[in-house]
Amino acid sequence: MATFFGEVLSVYSRAVEEDEDELEDESEEDVQIRREIENKREVHVHWSSEITKSTDKPFQCSDFIIGVGHNAAGFLSAFVLSSGSWEAVGSASLWNERSRGSSRPAGEPSCRFYRSAGCSSVLICLCTCFVAEDQLFQWTEKVFGFIQTRGLQVLVLSDASVSEYTTADPVSASPVPFLRALKSSAYQDRVHCPMMEQPNIVTCLPAAVLSHCQVHQIPAVLYQCYSDVVSPDTVTMETYKPALPCLSKLVTLDSSPSIDVLRKVVKSSESQSNLYT
Repeated sequence: MATFFGEVLSVYSRAVEEDEDELEDESEEDVQIRREIENKREVHVHWSSEITKSTDKPFQCSDFIIGVGHNAAGFLSAFVLSSGSWEAVGSASLWNERSRGSSRPAGEPSCRFYRSAGCSSVLICLCTCFVAEDQLFQWTEKVFGFIQTRGLQVLVLSDASVSEYTTADPVSASPVPFLRALKSSAYQDRVHCPMMEQPNIVTCLPAAVLSHCQVHQIPAVLYQCYSDVVSPDTVTMETYKPALPCLSKLVTLDSSPSIDVLRKVVKSSESQSNLYT
């Protein structure tokens, strides 16, 4: 669980001991069923042969940018991937009750990875699916396990519902959508929006990524957009604009994409959406 300024909380639960006792009482049939479920819920990460030629060392990456959710991914598509030259270099696919991208042997990838042709050390991930709690560790271990973490800096953009935001003041008093930031202790650069106030916390994939970075002392910052809509929306996408100074240091940006580009991204996201079903 990621909390204020990247603090990592360790929560002890008696369920660990109870689960171990239950495993000892499992029948052979129960074991087989459990293994089949685990196999079905496995996270599959595939990298292109172009970047796996040197299998003796991890992928050299200076900056890893992750967009989680349709609006975060849409912002990166419209403002970053539409400028310059980018090549698809990998994908991740998974299955759970809310994301069925791998329900078929050739299931559509749930996450896609892109590398800048101009700066090959910059990697972008667009993740528009729900990653279940039991799949978060797999995702972070398999993705970050392929990347050289020395000298790495991570930027995460994430969608969230304004109903999840806790504040002493009425939420209606603040314009919606709005942006809040959370960072790991190793991140020393400027943050371009207000920090997330306690007792708010981050959950799901953004929390897993930030916690992984905190544990491994990787500089990382999260910009989370709280919105009152759950569908792809141009206004929500543009809320991520304060993060542009971070991005402009790394890649060529289209700081003012045309309305047609934004509409195309929204239409594409709507047709592929399975995040909230």
